[in-house]
This record gives sequence, structure tokens and C-alpha cells, in this order.
Amino acid sequence: AARRLLHRSRPTQVSPRLVSAALCAATLSLAGGADATCERTLYLTFDTGNMRHAELIATTLARYNAKATFFVANEKTINGDHALDDAWAPYWKARVAEGHAFGSHTWRHGSFRRDEDGRIDYRLADGKIDRLDETALCAEIKRPDARFRELTGRSLDPLWRAPGGRTTPLTLAAANRCGYRHVGWAAAGFLGDELPSDRYPNATLVDQALRKLRDGDVVMAHLGIWSRQDPFAPALDQLLAGLAARGFCFAAPAPADGKRPR
Repeated sequence: AARRLLHRSRPTQVSPRLVSAALCAATLSLAGGADATCERTLYLTFDTGNMRHAELIATTLARYNAKATFFVANEKTINGDHALDDAWAPYWKARVAEGHAFGSHTWRHGSFRRDEDGRIDYRLADGKIDRLDETALCAEIKRPDARFRELTGRSLDPLWRAPGGRTTPLTLAAANRCGYRHVGWAAAGFLGDELPSDRYPNATLVDQALRKLRDGDVVMAHLGIWSRQDPFAPALDQLLAGLAARGFCFAAPAPADGKRPR
């Protein structure tokens, strides 16, 4: 499944720009990279997943003054509830207070398969296909927005990400018309936290990211993954430290359609 995801992902291409000196100084001070120069930007993004490492990831981001974009779906969590249930309101409120950005990851976290006769085949976790017209597609994307506002008092940003990064022409067009721009990720930005850890250990994934990430790349990982035996989240600290030492800062929101936010 992870290998298929690599082929399905739609990389986001972005162009270089400098970030503010204030953010650079704060990032490097907290990262202990006093000799480095902050001259490049990365956009960290996290999809909900099972939320196993949600707190660890939040703590790590705060340590590096790193802002991220969280894409939220009502996915089942390790607690047996769902990521947009009332119990998760304190978590999301804390992330809002920290100044992160937020987008929709759809409500049911299905897979957009194909367009046919003006409708979109949306495959759900149980294998059933829900055929969505434009109105239903917009409702699927907007529902996390309404729920997030109930939990935090803040609306999502006008951004969304299809589960697995898989979209169709009609899906993208309909989402644009109802006010949401799709955010993919750079090829080098796929951190690999869904890959089997026996074949892709954390050290290998960190080394690969440090070598391949470039200015303006959108980076993608999850707040928790069911399948990976040795989770990647504990290695996020090492990754951010290495990136900060190489002159990267971490900004939000992630750019939609390959364009940086102004």
C-alpha cells in the first residue's frame, strides 16, 4: 500500500523565497544552530492518522518554533474515538493557540477513485463506493471545517488534502469552486512514516530527507500510523535539528497549487 501511495502522490512544486529574519533567529536559537543561517523554507504538514504521536509531534514542533499545517479528518484514533470528537478539543485548541494552520482532509477519509457521468467514485474504508456529485463532494470537505470550528472557535484555512494525495479532475475542480485549494507534497517531502520500518528504518528516512529536501518543499507525515512497527515520530526531533542546521525555517500555511502564500 505504501508503494502504491508513492506513485499516487501528486508533488507540490514551489519556488524559492527568503523568510523573515525574526523567524530564522527564533528557529535557530531553539534548535541550537547558532552558526547556521536561516535562508530557506520548508512547509511541514501532518495528516491526522490515528493520533498516536500527536502530543509528541506538537512538543517537537514547539521546540523548534516550527509552524505546520494540520490536515484533519474524523479518523479513528488509538483511544477508540475519532480525531474530531469532543475529547480532542483541548489538543486542537492548543495547536490553534500556537499559530499553526489547518486544512480539511475530508470527513470519512475515503479514496477518490475516478470521475464518471459527472460524479466521483469515493471509496470508503469498508470498500463501499459512494458516488458524489459536486454538492456532496463539497459537503465531505466542509464537514471537518464546521466541526473544527465547533471544537476550537476557528475555521479551517481554505486548504484541503485528499487522502493518499489521490485526486481526480472533477474532485479538484469541485473543491476549488467550493473554496478549497488542494495541497500535495514534494517528492522529497514524503517522509515515509507509512513504509515498513524493517526496510526503511528511521535513520534511513532522516538521512534521505536531509539530503533531498530543497527550499520551498512541502513535507508530509502523520500524527500516527497503524501499520509501522517502529514509528517515525520520535525521529522528527533529529530531522528538524538537521534541517535547521542546514539553514531551513518551518512555515505555515502550506502553499496550495504550488504557489507560496503571500
